[in-house]
Amino acid sequence: MSSFQHQQSAHCESGVMASLLTHAGLPMSEPMAFGLASGLAFAYLPIVKLSGMPLIAYRMPPKHLIKTLSKRLGAKLHTRTFGDPEQGRRELDAALDSGRLAGLQSSVFWLPYFPPEMRFHFNAHNLLAYGREGNDYLISDPVFEAPVRCAAEDLQKARFAKGALAAKGLMYWLNDVPLEQDWNKLIRQSVLSTTRILDGMPLPWIGIRGIQHLAKQIDKLDPMQSKYNRLYLTHIVRMQEEIGTGGAGFRFMYASFLQEAGEKLGDNNLQEASAQLTAIGDQWRQFASACVRASRNKGETPNFAPIAESLRGIALQERGLMKELAAWSKR
Repeated sequence: MSSFQHQQSAHCESGVMASLLTHAGLPMSEPMAFGLASGLAFAYLPIVKLSGMPLIAYRMPPKHLIKTLSKRLGAKLHTRTFGDPEQGRRELDAALDSGRLAGLQSSVFWLPYFPPEMRFHFNAHNLLAYGREGNDYLISDPVFEAPVRCAAEDLQKARFAKGALAAKGLMYWLNDVPLEQDWNKLIRQSVLSTTRILDGMPLPWIGIRGIQHLAKQIDKLDPMQSKYNRLYLTHIVRMQEEIGTGGAGFRFMYASFLQEAGEKLGDNNLQEASAQLTAIGDQWRQFASACVRASRNKGETPNFAPIAESLRGIALQERGLMKELAAWSKR
């Protein structure tokens, strides 16, 4: 598909959606796709384990961006899953041969173009297939700088890997994307939804309350359990900085959305909010650095109280910003 243009992104799901929409004729940056889908969040889920540690998420769950963004833009989203892997392969081939882009959910572990040290059993990685040549699929993987190729056998394994979040060959595409949008209404709706996600949920593990809950857990760490503390703190940093978040748990990405939205609407309030969130993102980065230093402390007994207190400060600032944005979105 010679007309397709690959776009590198920080996060797979928002990157795929930005590429699909741009290819359909509605230019879309990754931050705008992420923001319009109200992707920013926080969740501390002790009942869900990742490598033995509680799941810490800084964004909404997998597929949320795909479904929410399509609905808000008025685009027709088509999704297919398959009980028969061979049928899934045939339908992908038919879609590509007809000139259609296909979003796919896959397992990072089975994608050979990922360096070995980056492969792990995560079944919710999104990518775009835009063509095929011989036994290879032409892949636009948003987290890579350039398009890649993937052998049919490997892509089949990645699409139909078993385990948590198994994709079952999920394939999705967009039709009838409206090229005219009411950006003022759309942006206000999306921002208000984000403020409710972060500061309107009564659950103690979600949003601002979830950040405060994480601070309590850090406060409770036993200095004598050095191995567990090291694993726990590095797990926090990995989820915040290394799992395609764009840095600071998606805060920098959402700040970019606010800046772009402010420019689109000619509204300085959003520009100021973007600057505030960027500063908060810097504090998330400082928090991560403090976690790393504490995890490497092999001499003095670590003091976790300042780390927890810094996180409480971040929570208060995010709550203040969400209240400001909620008020703005209702004007």
